Amino acid sequence: MATEAELEFVDDVAVFFAREGMPLIPGRVIGWLLISDPPEQSAAQLSDVLAASRSSISSATRLLTPSGLVEGVRRRGERQEYFRIAADGWSRMLAARYAKTAAFRQITENGLRVLAGGSPTRRERLENVHELYRFLEGELPALWRRWETHRARLGGPGAGADIERGGGQEIGPAAGLREEDS
Repeated sequence: MATEAELEFVDDVAVFFAREGMPLIPGRVIGWLLISDPPEQSAAQLSDVLAASRSSISSATRLLTPSGLVEGVRRRGERQEYFRIAADGWSRMLAARYAKTAAFRQITENGLRVLAGGSPTRRERLENVHELYRFLEGELPALWRRWETHRARLGGPGAGADIERGGGQEIGPAAGLREEDS
């Protein structure tokens, strides 16, 4: 069973993710899976420790697994599924998030075309966000390479396993962070 301090940590994680729009229970699942022993937890274990219904846990794990942060695993000879933080889950989640920068930059680019010839006042806000996303799109691949180098030096789980380099190749796991030809 979890200690009071552990549950406070779990709630802190949940509140952090709630501020980003995630429901509390998935955030609590993340928090508990970060510190649970053993690292793999069944839905029943999650339900017990988090004092949440099994249906809430089921909804939470269905929400968390597509991002790659949480993965379901089965033990040989058992029917029940266990959940854990994937070895490279944080990298995959962030890479997927940052992959969206190019898509939004393209949307703002289209918006600038729509406003072509319009008043500078109308274009100013859109130009500002367009330049921000263009900047991020250009800078994130180098940041990602630095992270991969750092992670490889640490020798952590999944180090270097989820990056391909080269002109126009994906450089983030499951992602779309792209490196343009240098």
